[in-house]
Parts: sequence; structure tokens; C-alpha cells
Amino acid sequence: MTDLSKQPEIPEGIINSLEISLKGIKAPFIKHIKSQVRLKWTDKEETRLGYTRFEYDHNEIFRRKRLSMPPGPITIALNPILLRDDLLFRHTLAHELLHAAGLTDHSGTHAELVNQIAPAPKLKDSAVLRELRQQVLDRLPERQWICGECGHTWDRRRISVPKRCPKCARSFKTKKIY
Repeated sequence: MTDLSKQPEIPEGIINSLEISLKGIKAPFIKHIKSQVRLKWTDKEETRLGYTRFEYDHNEIFRRKRLSMPPGPITIALNPILLRDDLLFRHTLAHELLHAAGLTDHSGTHAELVNQIAPAPKLKDSAVLRELRQQVLDRLPERQWICGECGHTWDRRRISVPKRCPKCARSFKTKKIY
């Protein structure tokens, strides 16, 4: 997986894992994945890691689900940044394949299935995830946090708001410096 001139391919065994994981779960398009799904790379400027696009509109897709008909052509587009991280590539592809199988909502079941089929890499193991996190942090207006209780100031390193002050350990009340 290093050549952008070649379209991405579904790794060996991922469809089989998908089918096993979906046993007993309503996934109306699972039997059509091999014949209907086409993979491609997104533009390099794309911010999403991947997306799934059905050729038909949502009304037609709903009708096809209800009538147990094939979904028609499905395109899964993957960001070329995934070429640098095989585990993140597999995780993103598993996520998009679940959408293609008919699980279009981002539910707890969807997240559990993705992690069962292809677990996401840990932040410490993925240079791509660390790079993406840093890009998000760089775009956020808050660069530092100030504790409303003790006045302690520290640099922001996480996307989420802290729960406690690292100095006084009291519940954090937001005071931001821009």
C-alpha cells in the first residue's frame, strides 16, 4: 500500500471478518458488498479519513433495504494519509464497509463492530493520529487553561476540556486564555 496511482484494495480477510461479526445483526446489503463496492482515494485536501457514498438517494436506499434488493453501486473513498498507517486504514475501511452493509447510523453497535473487526491503533502507536490531533489543537482558539480556583495556568495538550486542575485537583471551572 504505497502507490496512489493504484486504487485501494480490500485487505484479505476483512470481508470474512465483517460477515462473521454481522451474524444475527440486520445488515441488508452484506451479501452485495463484494459485487457493489468500489474503493477509491479521496482528494489530498479532504479532511475526513473516509466516506461511503451510495449511488441512489436515501429514499431509494431505504426502499431497497425494506425490499431486500441490492443497494446499487457503492463508493468508499479513503484518505491517502491512511497509506502511512495500516491499522488505521483497516479500521477506517471496516467502519465504511459497515455503512456499505447497511448500518448507516453511528451507534454504539456500529462502534463495537468496527473495533471487533479492525481495532483502531492507539494514539501512541499512530503517527497519523498524533498528526491529526495536533492539527485540531492548532485550530482551537484556547491555547492555555487557567484554573478558576487556584489560578494555575497550563498549556493545552488535549482536545477535551480538563475535568480537574492538575495543581489543586479541584473540579475545573473554565477560564480560557486566547
